[in-house]
Amino acid sequence: MRVSAVVVSHGHARELERSLPALAPQVDELVVVANVPGSVGSVPEGVRVLENERPLSFAANANQGFGATSGEAVVVANPDAVPEPDAVAILCDFMAERPRCGVAGPRMLYPDGSWQPSRRSFPTVGATLVRRTPLRLLFRPLRWQRKHYLLDERPEDPARTDTMLGAFLLLRRAMLDEIGGFDP
Repeated sequence: MRVSAVVVSHGHARELERSLPALAPQVDELVVVANVPGSVGSVPEGVRVLENERPLSFAANANQGFGATSGEAVVVANPDAVPEPDAVAILCDFMAERPRCGVAGPRMLYPDGSWQPSRRSFPTVGATLVRRTPLRLLFRPLRWQRKHYLLDERPEDPARTDTMLGAFLLLRRAMLDEIGGFDP
C-alpha cells in the first residue's frame, strides 16, 4: 500500500524537527502545509512544503495536502506527533486486513510515556454537563468519563470507536474521495 503523509504546521518549526525525521522514512511521500508562510524551517530531503499566502482552517490545509498526494492511504499528523518506527506499517496492516476500515489510529502516549486516551464514544448530554459545569463538584466526573473515554478497554487492543483524537490518523484514500475530504 502506497502511503502519503500530510502535516499541517501553524508555525511549529521546532516540533517538526522531531516529528518529520521520524515520519519521513515510514511513508512514500510527505507534504507539510505551512499555514504561516516561512514558518517551517529545514525539512528532511524529499519532503515537500506547500506555503499558504494567508492562513486557512485546519481542514482546508489538510485538504490541500491530500490533493497534493497520491497514496492509497494518507497519514494526517500534528506537528508534535512523533511516531514510533513501525507505527505506519502497523496501521497499514490493520487497514489492509479490514477493507471497511476508513480510519485507523495508534495507541497514543503523552511526552512522559504515559498512555493518552485517544478513543472516544459519542458524548452524552449528562456526561457533558458533569464535565463542563459546576456539577463536576457534586458528581464524580471520572465515573461519567469512563464510558466516554473508553477507559475500561485495553489501549493495546483494537477497538471500534465513535471518534478518535486527530493527532495521528491513517485515512483510506477511497474514503477521503467518497466524503470529499475534511469539512472546511
